[in-house]
Amino acid sequence: MDNKKTIFYDSHVAAHGNMAPFAGYLMPVNYSAGIIKEHLHTRSNAGLFDVCHMGQILIKGKNAVSSLEKLIPVDLDALKINQQLYSVFTSPDGGVLDDLIITRWAEDCFLLVVNAASKDQDLEHLKRYITECDISLMPHHSLMALQGLRAVEMMSELAPEAASLQFMHGCCSDINGIACYITRSGYTGEDGFEISVADEYAVELSAHLLAYDYCQWIGLGARDSLRLEAGLCLYGHDMDKNTSPVEASIGWSISRSRRTGGNKAGGFLGSDLILQQFSHGVKKRRVGFVVDGRSPVREGADITDSNGQIVGKITSGGFGPTLQAPIAMGYVSEENSNEGSRLNAIVRGKPRPIKVARMPFVTQRYYRG
Repeated sequence: MDNKKTIFYDSHVAAHGNMAPFAGYLMPVNYSAGIIKEHLHTRSNAGLFDVCHMGQILIKGKNAVSSLEKLIPVDLDALKINQQLYSVFTSPDGGVLDDLIITRWAEDCFLLVVNAASKDQDLEHLKRYITECDISLMPHHSLMALQGLRAVEMMSELAPEAASLQFMHGCCSDINGIACYITRSGYTGEDGFEISVADEYAVELSAHLLAYDYCQWIGLGARDSLRLEAGLCLYGHDMDKNTSPVEASIGWSISRSRRTGGNKAGGFLGSDLILQQFSHGVKKRRVGFVVDGRSPVREGADITDSNGQIVGKITSGGFGPTLQAPIAMGYVSEENSNEGSRLNAIVRGKPRPIKVARMPFVTQRYYRG
């Protein structure tokens, strides 16, 4: 099957993007500057990311709250209009079907942003369990992310009302006369904004943003290294249907009111197992690692203890440009998950010393007011 192109494809090619297939789309891995420079540029200036490949799903209906709370372990009654949360779709077995951002657009209307590779199955999942709401992919809208230290400087000039938002809040706005929906969010660990806009105005809007000499396109390679430094999961790698939110160390994505003792405890798919894990612990857990030497360890590498016994596996690994050192994430047995635990990653048959480290590896810069 042919790969799709986002609305920005020609813009990426014109900017000398290195295009490659990703989740059914031709996407820019990097531009001529290269991944490391793009990564550091985002940390110190502003980077623009094409995230049109991700799914924007609208759910409308008077039973939207009760219906969604059966599938997503959050308290939607507590979510205000134009506020958003990070959470997951859980499975009946307690695994993670996908991670997502849910935004309350109106009393009975919610927007879900889901992963590109999962959006069709997510849509099917929603329609299987929810029968009394209107559920659809948001038509003819593009999504871009403006991230980095100077993103708020740009937004202060272009859409001051958006620049005053706190992290995980949104508003309707316009930029140079172009209507859009802006949230203060992103997946880089940096302060920034995500902008949903009608396809017909998307390229024009991107040109307004790129007119700033300190803003440039950033590819998927740097997006991945930025989220790794921020200690954020990549679905299908750092968590999947075989790992629970507790094992993935994202128990915080489950609202306290949905946990044991809360006023809305349980009631979501897999809740019996997941709530039991909160109380009784897990056998494995996602942790971060710092790696000895300069070369990175990669996904799939076995992790061993001092006796050479396999105790886990690397799920994400790479060079951290901000840290100027290799870092990784992976799962290890609970007894080996304490910060400072010294283990080995097996690389080409040889042990590489690694140490369990606190995440995020780089301080997150989310604006909380």
